[in-house]
Amino acid sequence: MKLFYIYNMLKLNIKNETSRLRKVVLGTAVSNGPVPKIEACYDPKSIEHIKAGTYPKEADMITEMNAVLEVFKTYDVEVYRPETIANCNQIFSRDIAFVIDDIMIEANIVPHREKEVHAIDYIWQQVAKDKRIILPENCHVEGGDVMPWNDYIFMGTYLGEDYPDLITARTNIQAVNAIQDLFPKKTVKAFQLRKSNTNPRENALHLDCCFNPLGKGKAIIHKNGFLIESEYQWLVDFFGKENIFEITKEEMYAMNSNVFSISEDVIISEQNFTRLNAWLRQQGFTVETVPYAEIGKQEGLLRCTTLPLVRD
Repeated sequence: MKLFYIYNMLKLNIKNETSRLRKVVLGTAVSNGPVPKIEACYDPKSIEHIKAGTYPKEADMITEMNAVLEVFKTYDVEVYRPETIANCNQIFSRDIAFVIDDIMIEANIVPHREKEVHAIDYIWQQVAKDKRIILPENCHVEGGDVMPWNDYIFMGTYLGEDYPDLITARTNIQAVNAIQDLFPKKTVKAFQLRKSNTNPRENALHLDCCFNPLGKGKAIIHKNGFLIESEYQWLVDFFGKENIFEITKEEMYAMNSNVFSISEDVIISEQNFTRLNAWLRQQGFTVETVPYAEIGKQEGLLRCTTLPLVRD
């Protein structure tokens, strides 16, 4: 059934990853569809779990996403959900669009996922026309590779000649250049990510799979997720080595960097991230833990399933 919404115009505001969250799109696992065929998968971790017979069940993923919804309710965050499309994976709302300042940019995602974008048309229509951007077709970009950080925009990308052959390469240099043109007063800093179609432990699907800036000047990072060591080092120097939590290859595989900030001092994290969560609490963060390991089997976690629209 098609849903219709009547709202006032939506005034977007996203300057960074950590200011107090007010409005967000949370994906949905309802009517997620059957276990996909391997040739229809977009990442090596999903393929791994399909082969092992451990691909996540819809009911379990709905339970996990409801846990996040309850956290948002606790913090008085207004939550939007995509319109439900029958038998369609709509979990990863970060893939389909992103907001920088007061502008919403529709992502050019991998083929056959266009209908996911249209599931949030009711939100898109609430944004003023001059604040809605659709990039040219040659600009490939997904929201997991885009991180507004005040005067900077951090972006994950891949420049190799084998880009067309990598289902895991989601953001190209044309998109990086287009974002810089859209925001000339900001510095777009691009980072080449390590990609693999077959090994999820050697694959940074998006920038937020190997890096995440946090409040209090802290950040999470995984060195091997970056192809160019000097680019990794730039981030370490930018945040300060003493403020960085380095995660291992197995922790990256489990998506430890893919937490989500509600504010400068409140973070939603997966309940099994024992080492990370202990460190976060030592740094003075309030850590709201949720079960999200089933969703993590698809090489995405908390940041991937959320699309912030308004932060203070």
